Amino acid sequence: MTARLTPLLLAAALAGCGVGPHYKRPALDIPGTYTQPLPSAAAPVVDAAWWRNFGDPTLDRLVETARVLSPDVQAAAARIIEADQAARVAGSPLLPSITATGTQSWERIGANSGGTGTSGAGATSGLTTGAASGLGAGSSQYYEERSYQAQLGASYEVDFWGMNRDALRAAQATAKADRFDAQTVWLTTASSIATTYFQALGYRDRLAIAQSNLDSATGLLKAYQARLEYGTASALDVSQQEALVAGYRAQLPSFESDYRQEVIALSILVGMPPEHIVFTPVPLTSLKLPPVAAGIPADVLRRRPDVANAEWQLISENQTVRQDVAAFFPSLQLTTAGGLSSAALSMLTGPGTLFASLGSTLTQTIFDNGQKGGTLGQAKGRFKELTADYVKAVLQAMSDVETALAQVSFDATQEALEQDAVRKAQKSADIARAQLDAGTVDQTTVLNTETTLFGDQDTLAQVRISRFLALVSLYKALGGGWVLPEHAA
Repeated sequence: MTARLTPLLLAAALAGCGVGPHYKRPALDIPGTYTQPLPSAAAPVVDAAWWRNFGDPTLDRLVETARVLSPDVQAAAARIIEADQAARVAGSPLLPSITATGTQSWERIGANSGGTGTSGAGATSGLTTGAASGLGAGSSQYYEERSYQAQLGASYEVDFWGMNRDALRAAQATAKADRFDAQTVWLTTASSIATTYFQALGYRDRLAIAQSNLDSATGLLKAYQARLEYGTASALDVSQQEALVAGYRAQLPSFESDYRQEVIALSILVGMPPEHIVFTPVPLTSLKLPPVAAGIPADVLRRRPDVANAEWQLISENQTVRQDVAAFFPSLQLTTAGGLSSAALSMLTGPGTLFASLGSTLTQTIFDNGQKGGTLGQAKGRFKELTADYVKAVLQAMSDVETALAQVSFDATQEALEQDAVRKAQKSADIARAQLDAGTVDQTTVLNTETTLFGDQDTLAQVRISRFLALVSLYKALGGGWVLPEHAA
């Protein structure tokens, strides 16, 4: 037995040579810095709870609720479970498979005997005679024989070329990629909630501006109507002001509708019915505009979960290529079995007939009509595709940061300019109204200054919204505080 086992054990000991290409990260041309001016070096690094930096408890509550209830987040978590179990299945061939079987057989043999003797089969154990003793010629007799067997068997495919191990590593890499995908889903969900929430607040700000201007224009209309009675204003003056009031009033339902649409959109992201999304909106001017440190472009390789996801998909496919290369080589299957057989069930717990077997099978495909070659070629093509996807993910990450940095910078500049425009428009409107009261200007001049003021105020509100959205985009582009774990680097 030792002599028979020795070559098989030697083959098993040599298992794991491995064939096929080893993974190498694609060459990337990453610049040393971004083209856009960076925020102050004193700005804090993005942290995992970046949304708290805006100082809005309602936003904090919405994001934390989504962590538990969001359907997208729950689906991503379920995909991790699926991937882990797939890796478990892929790793099963690396260990022997053991089976236990128990069998029972029953045989009945009947014969017509021409005389009084007993056939040779009657001497076997388990013999039963169906006729009474002293049967004469032409009598019928039969024999029943029962046997029992218990067997324990094992089989193992020697992973000499590393095919099974590569299959396991491919599945494990896919599981890691799914974990990074889950982080990407969470980052996307949190940033979408922040974006939608700020847009909702922005529409409320624009609604408040429109309402304020409507109130001001309505007050001026009443003044014109009073002056018309005294003959100091014309019907045209009143009509023009009525048109302005009607225009302001017509804008209110649009802003209110846009606000409600954003609140409804929040319900899907958070994972709650729209009726449960209830909060008191606050002006965007009451929230913080936190500074953000962008770092350097090379940081995207360890701070963006989508980039990590793309690379680990690439790593998984590289292992698949190795697995398909190994499929061209012979496979060695070891089998062994042993057990106990007996003519009586009670004998299985006592003395019986022991048996054992040991075997090995070496298999090599001679002709498969190009199946293995096609499978390998398909895996290589997929690897090239995923390589391009990985490079694109890196370029997209750097582009996202550049775009967000530019938007943050330009919006800050534009807001300062719009604030100055609003101040000047307000001053012009105040002067026009004073001169109208003094009778030195006509009503058209006041209308023009009011229209300009309202336009500048609304534009300022839109720029302020854009600043918040740009900051959210920058947080997302920088990975939302996520960092690639050391063991996955």
